[in-house]
Amino acid sequence: MLALRCAVALILFVTAVVNYNRLTNIDMRALVDGAGNIVIAIAIILGIYAVKSMLFIIPASMIYIYVGMAFSPLSAIAVNFAGIFLEVTLTYLLGLFLGGSYVEKRLRGKPAGEKVMSFLQDNKMLSALFVVRVLPVFPIDFVSLFLGAVKLPFWKYILISIAGIMPRVAMFTVVGDTLYDYVPMHSIIKIVICCIPLVMVYWVIKFIRKRRKKNSEELAAPSSGQESDC
Repeated sequence: MLALRCAVALILFVTAVVNYNRLTNIDMRALVDGAGNIVIAIAIILGIYAVKSMLFIIPASMIYIYVGMAFSPLSAIAVNFAGIFLEVTLTYLLGLFLGGSYVEKRLRGKPAGEKVMSFLQDNKMLSALFVVRVLPVFPIDFVSLFLGAVKLPFWKYILISIAGIMPRVAMFTVVGDTLYDYVPMHSIIKIVICCIPLVMVYWVIKFIRKRRKKNSEELAAPSSGQESDC
């Protein structure tokens, strides 16, 4: 499973790096205008949300603003709501797959890890996570990835996510890109993407060290037993 997780993470990372310029400058207008009808246009937009949930690098403002331009305000908010629901769900499932029981196991039994787990079980964390979702300085997808990895109950996760994210999505959809100019999302995304290989290397090193330690203990156990028999 570790090899599979690393392979999936590596594929997503390489895909994001190779297609970075194309995806960060994706021509939403051409895609939607060439759709032919509203159903296909909405399907394309949801497809872009799905790609964003896996690769993280598509600028959120570009989606919100163009959807606001292509549809009436209420319709645009509804389309973005469906897209956000799809995005945070897929990223949560990705985090659950990449981390899940492994991350929980690594956190358990350690003082700092136990604090994180107890915080996630505390009702007070709901308000803290809501604030994280409301503030645009925290990238949606990376927060979703972490919350999926630590196995936050999905119903809490989705309610907090939708309630916290949608107000700013509605604002961006209606007002436009004026507010987004104050949030350096490109810089934040680049920093986090650069951290992904480091996290993968850390996981592999921890796994190898754990296996070596286990093998050493297994080899040492019979020898100590033989000495006691003597």
